[in-house]
Amino acid sequence: MTETQNSVTEEVETPSLTTEGRDAIAAGILELLKPAVQEVDDRVKSVRESQLELRQQIEDLDEVLKQLSQEREPPVELDAYVKKLMNSKRRIGVVNNIVQNAQDRVVKLQQKLMRDSSKRFVQLHMPQPVLPNLLETEEIRTDQ
Repeated sequence: MTETQNSVTEEVETPSLTTEGRDAIAAGILELLKPAVQEVDDRVKSVRESQLELRQQIEDLDEVLKQLSQEREPPVELDAYVKKLMNSKRRIGVVNNIVQNAQDRVVKLQQKLMRDSSKRFVQLHMPQPVLPNLLETEEIRTDQ
């Protein structure tokens, strides 16, 4: 009977060790990914800000060039440059949308990681029901 109790005790303790291992792995992965996700998020924000600033400067330059072209006849043909600026403005808008989508994905990923890690934390730290040892109940029945 002692051997049976030892094997049952070992079986009952194994899930708690596995649970602790999972908890450590989940915490390690979260701690590993958290700085990387934060850095990507910060860089996406800075790129987005610089894109917006560049877009504003191009719009300002576009307005100045339009005013110049209306005031006097330019000695140099500016239409080609204005078209290039408008094309650049359009491209910046497309890149800005791509960066915004990437930032949204990073935020969603970060939220999902936090949700998953908190769910795992709750699951791992909730007391687990101990199942009765079937072998002991069999021995009790046979003893009676």
